[in-house]
Amino acid sequence: MNREHVQATVTVDLVILTIRDNRLKVLLIERGNQPFQGQWALPGGFIRPDEDIDDAALRELSEETGLEGRHLHLEQVRTYATPGRDPRGRVVTVAYLAVAPDLPMPTAGSDARSAKWANVSRVGSLAFDHADILRDAVEMARSKLEYTTLAAAFCPELFTVSDLRRVYEVVWGTRIDPRNFHRKVVGTKGFLEQSAARRNPLIGRPALLYRRGPATALYPPMLRRSDSLASISSAT
Repeated sequence: MNREHVQATVTVDLVILTIRDNRLKVLLIERGNQPFQGQWALPGGFIRPDEDIDDAALRELSEETGLEGRHLHLEQVRTYATPGRDPRGRVVTVAYLAVAPDLPMPTAGSDARSAKWANVSRVGSLAFDHADILRDAVEMARSKLEYTTLAAAFCPELFTVSDLRRVYEVVWGTRIDPRNFHRKVVGTKGFLEQSAARRNPLIGRPALLYRRGPATALYPPMLRRSDSLASISSAT
């Protein structure tokens, strides 16, 4: 039996999420080359011949943000291989989710015209199938906030319980009762570790500062409310 073998090339695409100005933001680049020249897209690129896929993701993250990915939350979302997703030929991409606190303004890489932080709720259309990749990655992040301690990855090294609660509110698009939230996160073994530092506000008592603890799972989980604004809008 004659069997045809598909010749494909492999890329990595990065969904880099952060919270800036109390909004969930994603890093986008304006493509400087064809295909989709001048359109917004997720950062990424082709893997090198001698490169492991995870190493390629770390390299692209460093090139696009200047950050060392080994110190950030970085994980695979899924593989995208639909025929026709890339007009250059059969291109398979492995998408990654990266999360970091309050990242700085981006600088465009060598093959991009510009770069920006865009509100996840107002991204609009993107090149390739990147809108689908973004939607999947954001939903992964939202789901992981329910069952894991991923929310702390959006926070700096030291943070208050209020800072952490704001992460959930921004990512989920819903309000959370402060007292119930405080009781949940402080009472979950290994979620937070209290530091000796305090934050002195302009008004009120000093706030306790915490750092991320060793726990990775939340049990019982912290489930989203059914009326949370958890969809990605198609608004521009």
